[in-house]
Amino acid sequence: MSILIKPIITEKMTDASEQFNRFGFVVDRKANKIQIKAAVEEAYGVTVDSVRTMNYTGKTKSRFTKAGIISGRTAHYKKAIVQLAEGDTIDFYSNI
Repeated sequence: MSILIKPIITEKMTDASEQFNRFGFVVDRKANKIQIKAAVEEAYGVTVDSVRTMNYTGKTKSRFTKAGIISGRTAHYKKAIVQLAEGDTIDFYSNI
């Protein structure tokens, strides 16, 4: 089971990483803070100070088409904000 699904690379998270050394990840919904901390430390070789998590529920969406109304739901996901120790950093753009 992979705990880290993908990093969050938005303008807001890039600003937070530059100012406060915080990085965001979409993580497995069943993972707890201890597992997330261990996964980030193992994957990137950094020291994690704290982990904050948020659960997002999916939204109901509907679309009007020629065939009628199509309704569906976006996915549920869990987001983790990871505070790294002073001096540590993660470079997501190094292998592009």
